This record gives sequence, structure tokens and C-alpha cells, in this order.
Amino acid sequence: MAIYAATTVWRRNGAAFTDNKYSRAHEWRFDEGVVVPASSSPHVVPLPYSVSAAVDPEEAFVASLSSCHMLFFLAYAAKDGFVVDEYVDAAEGTLGRNAAGKMAMTTVSLRPRCVFAVDRQPTREQELALHHRAHVECFIASSVNTAIECIPGVR
Repeated sequence: MAIYAATTVWRRNGAAFTDNKYSRAHEWRFDEGVVVPASSSPHVVPLPYSVSAAVDPEEAFVASLSSCHMLFFLAYAAKDGFVVDEYVDAAEGTLGRNAAGKMAMTTVSLRPRCVFAVDRQPTREQELALHHRAHVECFIASSVNTAIECIPGVR
């Protein structure tokens, strides 16, 4: 078992607060001093109370699923002897109502595009199998109810 930690820091900075006219800007602090500017999504809380340039929880959720999938994919590709030169995933999440009628990230679509070293290219079936294995083993995907689809790009 392992424990993972993040610290979320928000300050009122003199805003009235009870009128809901306060900034949702905050920070996510991680080990080794990494600080990520965060905010509510402007789709949820309008500007100027959100910060569009900051990472919102919905984007972080999509990025987390994408990153976890990629890390497993890279590990399995290396194990199978395929050298990945580049991996780019234009992942998207859809916020909507779930079966219980609550707002939730209902679908996340991963759209990875991989470039392999020219000396050993996987077949399309081999690449799809790598993505399937990555999805099955992804810790984050196994932790959520969100429908996750993987639509690998054509090389």
C-alpha cells in the first residue's frame, strides 16, 4: 500500500464571501515543491470568479486518466520490445448527468497517437492490445465509474 498526498490552498484575500463574489483561484501543492495554479472551471463558476488559465478539477481528472493510461502503455510497449518515440493524447471529458441524475464526468475519451521507432513497428492489432492492457491495469480507471473509451489514432 502507498499513500499519495496533495495540499489544496485557498485564501479569501478580503472578499466579502457570503455574496459568492470571491475568487475560486487556489493552488495544488505536491511533493518536492511543485505548485499548480488551480481554479473552478469557468463553465461551472463564471469569470471573473474562476481563472481560465488555471487547471480545474475536471481537467485534472481527464489528465489523470490520460497520464495513468499512458504510463501503463509505455511500460507494456517496452516489455514487448517496442520503442515509443512519442505519445500524444488529446483526451476529452464530458460533464453531464449520471444515472442518479447528479452532475459527473460521464465519459472520458482518450485519443492517443503513438510514434514508434522505425526499426520495430507494432501491427495495429498489437497496438490496440497494448492500449487494452493499459486500460485494464490503470489504477485511476479502476477507481472511477466514468465510461472511458480509448480511440487510438492512426499512425
